[in-house]
Amino acid sequence: MSFRPAKVLINGLLVCVTAVSLLPLLWMLSVSFMPKEAAAGFPPPFLALRPTLENYRRLFVYAGMARYLLHSVLVASVVTLISLWFNVTAGYAFAKLRFAGRDRIFHMLLGALVIPSQVTMIPLFIMLKWMGLVNAYAGAMAPMLAGVFGIFLVRQYARTLPDELLEAARIDGAGEMRIFARIVLPLLKPIIVTLAVFTFLASWNDFMWPLIVLTGQDHYTLPVALAALSREHTQDSPMMMAGSVVTVLPVLLLFLALQRYYIQGLLAGSVKG
Repeated sequence: MSFRPAKVLINGLLVCVTAVSLLPLLWMLSVSFMPKEAAAGFPPPFLALRPTLENYRRLFVYAGMARYLLHSVLVASVVTLISLWFNVTAGYAFAKLRFAGRDRIFHMLLGALVIPSQVTMIPLFIMLKWMGLVNAYAGAMAPMLAGVFGIFLVRQYARTLPDELLEAARIDGAGEMRIFARIVLPLLKPIIVTLAVFTFLASWNDFMWPLIVLTGQDHYTLPVALAALSREHTQDSPMMMAGSVVTVLPVLLLFLALQRYYIQGLLAGSVKG
């Protein structure tokens, strides 16, 4: 086997980048099992010599983190399911159905991508307050129930579907809803999983909007609750790291479980522009 310096160099760089990326996560996990006095030393130790579950017990028993975890799961799951329905149906319509003003409407939607979300927060908050949705989960979910990026992603993937397949189904007498349910949805599975991962991660990690619209502590989601907890326990690093592990672990496991479909969807969606 011939020695290839370029290959060794590239692999070495990849290993270094991986180590740099994983090191903070591993240290976070290690500190979450340390006693409070052990983590207070300087420099802080990297490994927990006397691991304990006390930090997680305090997090769930005294800080009530289980309730906030349930809130985040509920909000992220509902947002993902509803936004998938809106984005997938709209993306397919823009890709394969013919109706008046289709291209103009789609170009207008693309133009909305250049508007920063922070610009719309104040008018959106006023609208939700007028509708009585402030300090309600419906208000926290509303901005993410449909998105231009999701519509664009599905449209680009749906354009790769052969028109002949859809026309053959129409000739056989199948209606549009049956075509969509029986033919289109199975073919869109990779991009649906990809969009589901995107949406769930965005909703799970969203901090600014839930902080604005959920004014009562009883309605906090996990990131907002963790930020509030950090203000009360500034010096309690192990407990904060345990909260960070609880926040990161579910979405990390979700991504690892669905990464095959996620990568397949991203690659297949780039075949046709």
